[in-house]
Amino acid sequence: MRFLIPAVLLAVLLVFLGVGLKRDPREVPSPLVGKPAPAFDLALVGEPQRYTQDNLKGRPVLVNFWASWCAGCRVEHPLLLKLAGEGVEIVGIDYKDTDEAARQWLQRHGNPYRRIVADTAGTAGLDWGVYGVPETFVLDASGTIVYKQIGPMTEQAWTEKIRPLLQGQKS
Repeated sequence: MRFLIPAVLLAVLLVFLGVGLKRDPREVPSPLVGKPAPAFDLALVGEPQRYTQDNLKGRPVLVNFWASWCAGCRVEHPLLLKLAGEGVEIVGIDYKDTDEAARQWLQRHGNPYRRIVADTAGTAGLDWGVYGVPETFVLDASGTIVYKQIGPMTEQAWTEKIRPLLQGQKS
């Protein structure tokens, strides 16, 4: 009887842990889905021009938060290059990185981005609710976030979720 309450508490804890382990961490819902992209005004990597959320309006676009120090970014990079080659517009936001490191990384691995925004302090990442890079947002033509991919972009995510969203935006 003395161990009944701790045993019940342990059993409940194990049930919650078991349920939690079965969930996909990339399926964390974003409170920003269905809302306009958060405001930002940042410099482009290696360029003097500024880039804002208004530059993302007018067509569906992928916004990819990445960094040269990010292992997951290297994993998804070949797919991003392929998509860019197929005409998908991808805007990169270089998160907590230096311009020089970003340029060197892109020179080594290729550049899938139409524009690269420098978020050196990570403030835009915070406003966009980035948990860690890479993360990719799908924006419709009005600049509204319609989907958030946490972690590296995969062929499965592209085929099953993101491409249909982009195709739905074009029709």
